[in-house]
Amino acid sequence: MDSVASPILYISLLLVLLGSVAFFVVRQVLKTRRIESALSRLQSKLNKEKGTAEEYYELGSILLDKRLFTQAIAQFQKAIKLETLEGQDLAAVYNALGFAYFAQEQYDLAIKQYKEALKLLPEYVTALNNLGHSYERKQLASPALECYEQALVIEPSNQTAKRRAESLRKRLVTSA
Repeated sequence: MDSVASPILYISLLLVLLGSVAFFVVRQVLKTRRIESALSRLQSKLNKEKGTAEEYYELGSILLDKRLFTQAIAQFQKAIKLETLEGQDLAAVYNALGFAYFAQEQYDLAIKQYKEALKLLPEYVTALNNLGHSYERKQLASPALECYEQALVIEPSNQTAKRRAESLRKRLVTSA
């Protein structure tokens, strides 16, 4: 009896494994199709007519995900130039613009954008973490630590800020 149950068990496990893989592949394909459809729709519309700040931001975000940083920067700049966004929405655009510059190792431009986001929304923890990371890349440990500590005041459970601040504190102690 055991000699029959063993192959059935292996076949069952294989089918479960294959089913799981198929599920994740189909899910990824659907997600990719949805993103590509949005990209195509937005590019087509914005090539024909002027769009809204939200549309430029959405297109910029898609381009950012696709690692097309120069194109994403252009879209974020268009969103900002329309001057229709404010507060949290505008801060998100500046943060995304900063991220695109950071990805191209243009740290001074990234820092400028993160600071703009923080002028609009001083408690924007993601922008604080990103600003801290930019300072780190420029070898400016003290201002980086300040950013992470400020993020922790706002959101004490922020794991990124905790980890980076701890690392910087150790580095500053050993270099002192």
